[in-house]
Amino acid sequence: MKHHLTHREQKVLWATIDHYIHTAEPVGSKALVSEYDFDISPATIRNVMNMLDRSGLLFQPHTSAGRVPSDSGYRVYVDELIDPASELTYSTHQFLASKSDRLGKSSLDGVMRDVAQILATLSGCIAVITAPNMQTMRIRHLQLVMVDRCKVMAIAVSDTYHTASVTMDLPSETKPEILEGELNILNNFLNEHLRDKNWSELNSALQWDDLDRQFQQYAVLLQQSLQQLMKLCDRTALGQMFISGLTELLRQPEFSNLRQVQNIVQLLEADRASLMALIVDQPSPSANSVSIRIGSEISIEPIQNCTFISSTYLCDDKPVGTVGVLGPTRLGYTRAIASVQAAALHLTDAISKW
Repeated sequence: MKHHLTHREQKVLWATIDHYIHTAEPVGSKALVSEYDFDISPATIRNVMNMLDRSGLLFQPHTSAGRVPSDSGYRVYVDELIDPASELTYSTHQFLASKSDRLGKSSLDGVMRDVAQILATLSGCIAVITAPNMQTMRIRHLQLVMVDRCKVMAIAVSDTYHTASVTMDLPSETKPEILEGELNILNNFLNEHLRDKNWSELNSALQWDDLDRQFQQYAVLLQQSLQQLMKLCDRTALGQMFISGLTELLRQPEFSNLRQVQNIVQLLEADRASLMALIVDQPSPSANSVSIRIGSEISIEPIQNCTFISSTYLCDDKPVGTVGVLGPTRLGYTRAIASVQAAALHLTDAISKW
């Protein structure tokens, strides 16, 4: 529903939400007059707040209390009344200064853990980062390694240095002294055809007819191994997340209730499938875009008192993973949105330098 607010109504709504975010207490007209630059009387502000209440943007939790924002009020606040871009440069510098020594010196998993921790601290929320979807990654190197007399391991390395490996059993009559030399030739063949291909092309990109006749005996085993590697990548794409910040969230007064905390812990520990569905359901996966779901806009009922803010990070200009924060609807939206964008930009930069 579109709300057409006057400038005065916008200012009163912004001030009410800003005050509530900082105090977690219902807001009255006197508080707005004393703390914000209004040139109107408390009675006029009360009239405006009454109108915002009737419009469904504010409500009274108790008859004698001041007003608090509704989900719809927060939506207007986010879409029309704040400018997260004003915080983005500052947040980006904070990220880069905090753990810039890890860039290029650690595993990508290590960088993601660091970013999740920083993001949780900056936002005061739970930070969630998904590992790169390996199906969108490119193949950097493939290697066949003899690990036993009749056993070979196939190792695939992505352009972000994620690895996957499977073992294959060779016929018992295989001669180890011959196998080592043949593996070198097979490695050259695999890398010539597969380097820089997407993971989804692991099997289809090979021209098996180009393989010399003496090596055709390995074709079926190789096809089976590559298929297994693709399945491993599918599981990695669906499941790996880096989560930080439960302690940060527990500091918020909204989560002083044990049942609310249990709902969050249940989601993080036992219902990863629902959490992943929430994360990947981002309608605008373009560069630096942000998805914000507030309260009832979240499909998972136990956390409909929360807000989830997310963005994607990129590799070769393609979205490969998601950065998000989960917190109460009463959160510092400007800083949280800017921090999520900064984290996504940081990870995009980290992947480009790997």
